[in-house]
Amino acid sequence: LFERSGQFLRIYLPYLIICENTDKVKTYFETCLVKCILIFAHAKVWHLYNDHFRPTQRGKVSIALSSHWIKPQHMTEKNIKECQKSLDFVLGWFAKPIFIDGDYPESMKSNLSSLLPEFSEVEKKYIKGTADFFALSFGATLSFQLLDSHMKFQQLESISLRQLLYWISREYNNPQIFIVENSWFVSGSTKRDDAKYIYYLKKFIMETLKAIRYDGVNVFGYTVWSLLDGFEWHRGYSIRRGLFYVDFQSHDKKLMPKSSVLFYQKLIEKNGFPPLPENQPIEGIFPCGFAWGIVDNYIQVNTTPAQFLDSNVYVWDVHQTKKLIKVDGVFTSKRKRHCVDFAAIRLQISLLQEMHVTHFHFSLKWSLILPLGNLSVINHTLVHYYQCFASELLRVNITPVVALWQPMAENQELPVSLAKYGAWENPETIQAFAEYARFCFTSLGDHVKFWITMNEPSVKNLTYTAGHNLLKAHAKAWHLYDKEFRRSQKGKISIALQADWVEPACPFSRNDQDVADRILEFDIGWLAEPIFGNGDYPQVMRAWLHRRNSIDLYNFHLPYFSEDEKKLIQGSFDFFALSHYTTTLVGWEKEDALKYDHYLEVQMINDITWLHSPSRAAVVPWGLRKLLKWVKSKYGNVPVYVMANGIDDDQNMVHDKLRIYYIENYINEALKAYTLDNVNLQGYFVYSFNDKTAPKYGLYSYVANQYEPKLSMKHYREIIYNNGFPGPETPELVCPEEIASCPECHFFRTRKSLLAFISFIFVAFIVTIFVITYYSRRVERRYK
Repeated sequence: LFERSGQFLRIYLPYLIICENTDKVKTYFETCLVKCILIFAHAKVWHLYNDHFRPTQRGKVSIALSSHWIKPQHMTEKNIKECQKSLDFVLGWFAKPIFIDGDYPESMKSNLSSLLPEFSEVEKKYIKGTADFFALSFGATLSFQLLDSHMKFQQLESISLRQLLYWISREYNNPQIFIVENSWFVSGSTKRDDAKYIYYLKKFIMETLKAIRYDGVNVFGYTVWSLLDGFEWHRGYSIRRGLFYVDFQSHDKKLMPKSSVLFYQKLIEKNGFPPLPENQPIEGIFPCGFAWGIVDNYIQVNTTPAQFLDSNVYVWDVHQTKKLIKVDGVFTSKRKRHCVDFAAIRLQISLLQEMHVTHFHFSLKWSLILPLGNLSVINHTLVHYYQCFASELLRVNITPVVALWQPMAENQELPVSLAKYGAWENPETIQAFAEYARFCFTSLGDHVKFWITMNEPSVKNLTYTAGHNLLKAHAKAWHLYDKEFRRSQKGKISIALQADWVEPACPFSRNDQDVADRILEFDIGWLAEPIFGNGDYPQVMRAWLHRRNSIDLYNFHLPYFSEDEKKLIQGSFDFFALSHYTTTLVGWEKEDALKYDHYLEVQMINDITWLHSPSRAAVVPWGLRKLLKWVKSKYGNVPVYVMANGIDDDQNMVHDKLRIYYIENYINEALKAYTLDNVNLQGYFVYSFNDKTAPKYGLYSYVANQYEPKLSMKHYREIIYNNGFPGPETPELVCPEEIASCPECHFFRTRKSLLAFISFIFVAFIVTIFVITYYSRRVERRYK
């Protein structure tokens, strides 16, 4: 064989040879003996090549070793040593004699003692150095599935190829490494669109590149396993690992290239992952008047003791109970409520001022304002609190953005009487919402000019009937404001929809693109198309449900709007408000039953190379730009506000680096949408204000009744101060200075004609008095 080729791997995967022949190896001593013989056999072949063939063929010879990676359950010294032992027993058994000193690892010798054959000094010298490079195999079957559980030493497996490469580099004197086998697997039923395989391949190659670039590991080659689908060891034909699909049921075993072939081909052409121009940050600023905001699900209603509202007199029992004791028969006069009665307002306003935001978005609690769902019982204290909060925001030049309803709790934050009788399934909820909206417009409209009817109604939890009624309720509230309140209050109103981006998992698959388009219509278009489009549900939804009902005998009934209802709903907006948090990959090939939606025939797929938060939310900034472009292409040049955008992070970290990266890059993608794609973007809001109301999402931590700004808050404040990301060549934008709003000035602004007439009468009165006084004095002088 050496006479035909100049570069060989001898004894391919010796650990596997032992595992596959355990029925022939009766004792552990025999196992150790077999491995000892394999090491000698390899060394003999290497010396044969080195002595007789290398001078003429100038090739290289090594042994291919398979290994897993292991990490400690807890970062203790004992667990770390157990991890080292695990690697010694699997990889080091062969690697240390060949690459270091000709002998077994110390951890093996101390644990196996007499079971492990001993090498003489001559044998050690003969074995040592019998490899021209380190040939590594790292894959699902050989590295993990066939690994004896005892070899893990109660530690945790990990598929981190980068960490294994770094360990090999440090453990075995930085050898040249050739990855002779690497990939993962897909289900045996997966055909040509093997997206899962692509993302594992992407992960492993990217980790190899990082090991080379950042860790200084000497990797000089990489090989994918395998070219064709085939028989995969103990898994047989139940999994596929080939780049080419093999139809095992066909007579001629036809071969067809998979999507992974195209991915690997393009990767080889580019020799890695060169940065894409569209993913590079840009410099620039947003326009004057751009809304920089922050979101809080619900502001905390916390009043001080009502010492001026309670007419009773109390004595403080200092010496015994330490409580207030009411003095019978003694009363004081009551006074009106004042905003200073609410202690929480001052603190929240000061924190918002520190952030330098221009807008603050929060939701009202319908269930608390009108507990019975109608005007028979009104929580006036709560309403007064909202009035005070909004007016105080205006005093410091922060615009309140108020949502009438947000479905957060189990009862969807509906009054009990409505939640009990069907919630949004009940058509009576539509009229109840309209009455509630009228009350809010009347009570808060002098202070609130930026309304959201419904904030993030979750399509995941909505039935088609509930969504139908919800749309009609929104439209009624919008028309109510438009007809009765807009002229006097001069505000704007719309609905805010949750809109995460959906990307086809396989960029080369038309089927995956069709799935992504369908999911966008079901997730966003369901509620957006009737309002911002043609007044009816997306045609894609109706066609899909008709097909499902025909095939599966299901009854997915999507209601119909009457022509009057279409006219009522269509155009019931002043802007497009969306909440965006992450991006999801979808495909049509069923791979993982737990992440497969049979109803929509969609497979959710995870790109494991993406950055993820502790809750496993993917950080994909470019998804926001794609979403904004999609909205523009679907609904025209409508004004757009990103009403919520945020990520969770470790709640105990004040230096929240993940959130800093998230905010900076998502805002930069929003800037691209505005400057490069001409999206009519008018505002951006970070979610969320603090950890008290949204644990792990806040820009302020909340510990022991104290708010502390995180590093991300200061970073966001700097972006607001710069109005984006100005560069040396960015033209200076001169914006007119905004004058702080005056809530009390609303009375005067709405009665200009009357005030002008009164002013005229007052001036005329003064002039008349002056004239009368002047001539009266002249007459007096004449008669004197």
